[in-house]
Amino acid sequence: MNPALLNTEIQEFISHNFNSDVAAILLKGTPFPELETKDIIEQIEAKKRCQKKLPTWFTTENIYYPNKLNIEQTSSEITAEYKSRLMDGHSIIDLTGGFGVDCFYFSKRFKTVVHCEINESLSKIVSHNYKKLQVENITTINNDGIAYLKSAKNNFDWIYVDPSRRHDTKGKVFFLKDCLPNVPEHIDALFECTNHIMIKTSPLLDFSVGIGELKHVKTIHVVAVNNEVKELLWILEKNYSDQITIETANLKKENNEHFSFIFEDEKGAVSTYSAPLSYLYEPNSAILKSGGFHSIANQLGVFKLHPHSHLYTSEQSVDFPGRFFKIEKCLAYNKKELKKLGISKANITTRNFPETVQQIRKKFKIKDGGGTYLFFTTDTNEQKIILVTSKI
Repeated sequence: MNPALLNTEIQEFISHNFNSDVAAILLKGTPFPELETKDIIEQIEAKKRCQKKLPTWFTTENIYYPNKLNIEQTSSEITAEYKSRLMDGHSIIDLTGGFGVDCFYFSKRFKTVVHCEINESLSKIVSHNYKKLQVENITTINNDGIAYLKSAKNNFDWIYVDPSRRHDTKGKVFFLKDCLPNVPEHIDALFECTNHIMIKTSPLLDFSVGIGELKHVKTIHVVAVNNEVKELLWILEKNYSDQITIETANLKKENNEHFSFIFEDEKGAVSTYSAPLSYLYEPNSAILKSGGFHSIANQLGVFKLHPHSHLYTSEQSVDFPGRFFKIEKCLAYNKKELKKLGISKANITTRNFPETVQQIRKKFKIKDGGGTYLFFTTDTNEQKIILVTSKI
């Protein structure tokens, strides 16, 4: 952390050049000999990434920004606020504090918050920013979170940890034991200091794998923002051994979507199937990640089109967590039938279908957009069909 970056003239330069071409700034240089141009550019680029993701930081004066990677890896304000509402109490410790966004929201629910960060520079940055944000109940500790917890020997109402993956597994299944810190290895030690643990993981972690590695899993939250799954939150409770609840949330500007089911019940659940009726439903991404395909059909009284399509239908409309449409027509999949409709522009979705959206657009010469939504899928009789729909 270089305090010179907080000088009034430099902060004004950052604000004035916020929308400037950073390549041009790098080429031209800056009028500040005490600083390297790349350090100022790093502040500009990091601040840009905060404009939508971290508006509180963005609109606060004299915030010091870390490198872009730290901003990319941190929770957004919308997900931090969501997870803070799942906990409350007197004290919480964040073992992997990072840029401190989660702790900022924890401070609104807990009397005392401990932020542990092993990177000395990042820890200093976070401490500085909390002062600018006028937060007074967070203690920043520059130390390994696990080591500090063991040495301090304090009890907390909650422990929060966001382990980072040690390496890129290139899309393959990964394990919590491959992350830092290794939570499964330390789980017993953590429960000596608390009765409640929250673990944030990547959406790539498989439920069964995580449950197999951890102890006392009570709830798993699948959190999406504007239909993009951002994180999984694992709630552990000391000595808990009952059923595991899956909570899905799709956070939007308006009308957040929530759905929950029992993990064990989904394994034995059976859906009812039907040909397309009056309405079509497409689950949001959080539900698709959760795998609650039978549970949602049974709870909402809708029918599946096919075991592998994950599209639902009903005669009467229901309040469904995802997109829903009025079915105008159901066609057999062939060029002649679709040509009759004269559709030159439409939104296209494929589910359990052998061709891609790009292939279909090229084949039928259909441009993207408009008010018509075409679903190319397979029905319960294994027939390829086209559903012509309008969005509700």
